[in-house]
Amino acid sequence: MRINGTRGRLLAGAAAGVMWATAAVAADAPAADQVEEVVVTGTRDTGRTVFTALSPVDVLSKEAIQASATPQLGENLAQQIPSFIVQRLPTSDGLQFVRPATLRNLSPDQSLVLLNGKRFHRSAFLGSRGAQGPDLAQISSFAVKRMEVLRDGASAQYGSDAIAGVINIILDDAIGVAAFGQAGQFYEGDGTTYRVGLRGGAPLGDGGVVSATVEYADAEATSRTRQRPDAIAFQAANPTLTVANPVQRWGNPDLQTLQLAMNAELPLGETAELYAFGTHTRTEGVNDINWRNPDANPAIFRTVSVFPGFNLRSIYPAGFTPREGIEARDHQLVGGARGGWGEAFTWDLSASWGRNASRFSLDESINASLGPQSPTSFDLGRLVQEEVNLNADWVYRLTVPGLAEPVNVAFGAEHRTETYRIETGDPASYAVGPGAAQGLAPNSNGFPGFSPQQAGEWDQKSYAGYLDVEAQLTDRWSAGVAVRYEDFSEFGDTLDGKLATRFEFTPDIAARVAFSTGFRAPTPGQLNSTSTSQGLDTVTLQLFTAGRLSPTNPVATFLGAKPLEPEESETITAGVTWRTAFGLSGSIDAYRIDVDKRFSGSPTVTVTPAIRAQLVALGVPGASAFTSISWFTNDFDTRTKGVDVVVSYQRDLDVGAINLTGAYNYNKTEVRAGALSRSATQQRLFEDSRPKHNLTGSATWTWDRLQLLGRVRYYGKWTDSTGNATGDIFQDFGAVTFFDVSASWKVNDQVTARIGAENVFDKYPDEAVFQASRGLIYSRNSPYDTNGGQYYARVDVRF
Repeated sequence: MRINGTRGRLLAGAAAGVMWATAAVAADAPAADQVEEVVVTGTRDTGRTVFTALSPVDVLSKEAIQASATPQLGENLAQQIPSFIVQRLPTSDGLQFVRPATLRNLSPDQSLVLLNGKRFHRSAFLGSRGAQGPDLAQISSFAVKRMEVLRDGASAQYGSDAIAGVINIILDDAIGVAAFGQAGQFYEGDGTTYRVGLRGGAPLGDGGVVSATVEYADAEATSRTRQRPDAIAFQAANPTLTVANPVQRWGNPDLQTLQLAMNAELPLGETAELYAFGTHTRTEGVNDINWRNPDANPAIFRTVSVFPGFNLRSIYPAGFTPREGIEARDHQLVGGARGGWGEAFTWDLSASWGRNASRFSLDESINASLGPQSPTSFDLGRLVQEEVNLNADWVYRLTVPGLAEPVNVAFGAEHRTETYRIETGDPASYAVGPGAAQGLAPNSNGFPGFSPQQAGEWDQKSYAGYLDVEAQLTDRWSAGVAVRYEDFSEFGDTLDGKLATRFEFTPDIAARVAFSTGFRAPTPGQLNSTSTSQGLDTVTLQLFTAGRLSPTNPVATFLGAKPLEPEESETITAGVTWRTAFGLSGSIDAYRIDVDKRFSGSPTVTVTPAIRAQLVALGVPGASAFTSISWFTNDFDTRTKGVDVVVSYQRDLDVGAINLTGAYNYNKTEVRAGALSRSATQQRLFEDSRPKHNLTGSATWTWDRLQLLGRVRYYGKWTDSTGNATGDIFQDFGAVTFFDVSASWKVNDQVTARIGAENVFDKYPDEAVFQASRGLIYSRNSPYDTNGGQYYARVDVRF
């Protein structure tokens, strides 16, 4: 079902009218009482607010998080923080299920994610350029009380990964019962999504609380696809065959997700309490890979003497489109005790365990080298990431004569064990059968399974100690200093620091500056894992097979590979923040982030017969089919510069109340040195593949039982390339603006109903003309959704 353009324009026009009319009314409205919320991210001082914090922090409320159609927490954040981007990446192996999230166009694993202030574990899947970051989709959005986003480097406070910033997800602990049901669909009539959730909280002991959440989402696949030209030609040449139209689907995967969350606190007398919280997620999904054309893939569709009379056309006469699947299980469990003696001294002892396990499968495929003995469905194996953290944290409020307030002295220690494991797939998924010697492709076609040579378990241990001091030097001037030492078993130690200061010109206007060094440690998966991948050249439409070797592989070492080192960063942030008695507040912050020894894949090396012979002799899986190889390396240095502007306006009106918010981000990254700087193609792709200008804005008007929401999302121009094995084609994509609207009606004190539409104008980006040979309409590397408009209805119940 598609909503026609006239209806969409009327809805958006009404929303825009509400936004501007209420803003005009609010200009003469009386001031509203406002309570500043205390923040806990980027500081260990219990009294900091968004206004008094030494570094910029965004706070997203529970209501803001729930005001979205998406079931995924990362997508929700991307709709509200302009420097935060989540890509769809259809038909891109595991990345279509484990979607990378980037802050300030840095790597997905250069942002630290916390759950209730404790480190959240990584995904087991290594994504683009080898990034291995946390997957926000593993946390139920219905279980979240609020989110805090620190937009500043914080490795000296939290350790590895906090180069771009820190995302702290705080679980709901409210007493009572809440539930919701939601249904939605894209205008094109696909992608139907159902969501349901239930959360309950109850008193525990004398002053404690325990809460639990369950959320389920079922999202059907989408397709923004045209028939491939070579499929049209194949159908014309074979009129007796039935060729699917389209032969492959580009769009969201078919995805089902079950999520659980728990949060509990139990007081122990007057001075201490026990606490525990955790999450559990089960995910199952499936999506298409590239279509295999019988007339264009002789390494699959060919008769050879070792299999006389057999040709794959007898199984797939019209070709085949492998369907990749994932079964993921994700767990996080934290327990600890905390307390204090008076207001001067507090302590927190905790242990956490996190685990992400992703099993991949492949249906409607073949291992051509096995001929008629090959199955058509494969278990490809499993990737497992596991982390154990032990933390001891203390805070002492030291009274110093002459200072306005006690000095906040925080110190602590951490021990972390990080383990990465690769489990083998079905033997047929990695087998090199008898047909390989006569040119038939080995391994399951589309995604080779993990072989015994690739399987294994590797770990890395680290020990850390930190000191974090904040002081109110005068009534107007505050400052902070942090230092952290960390030692890793695989590469050595690091020492990082942070200096921050803030000065109030008036009680409502302040300036702040911070300088910090940071790092991101290579993970066991990046240090040790290997993989084999297949792609499709968009010019020749020929499949190519690429191998990724470990940096310690003898062939890789001979070709120039070196042991991985930590990425290192320097960040400086400076800005002003303000608030007013009439409801207007905001901040402007400029930043510069230099990251050296950035992690990436090495330049690809074409596999010659001599290199292939070496790889085969070393037992490298799939080496006989490799057309190119690479490895992970500390490849290049970058400088990222930008500006964040955040403004909010809240007022009570003669009729209802208004809440206006706006956020703008300018972000530019330049390659300063390294392999990328020596390749004009790769440098342009890296520097221009994300919009430099992003903006979000919203207007919420509440009157009695009615609430209207209008939101705008703007993304600037960006550039993409084909990703061919040879040759380069670039395309510039213009700026795009999306509008979202919703209306909520509070039926009574317990029930609220909402209807809404996201991308209400059904806006699509420019078509990716150079990718049309694969049937792809819109670039799969788009920094925003390319499915068009969607509408939804939701009912919330609270007791």
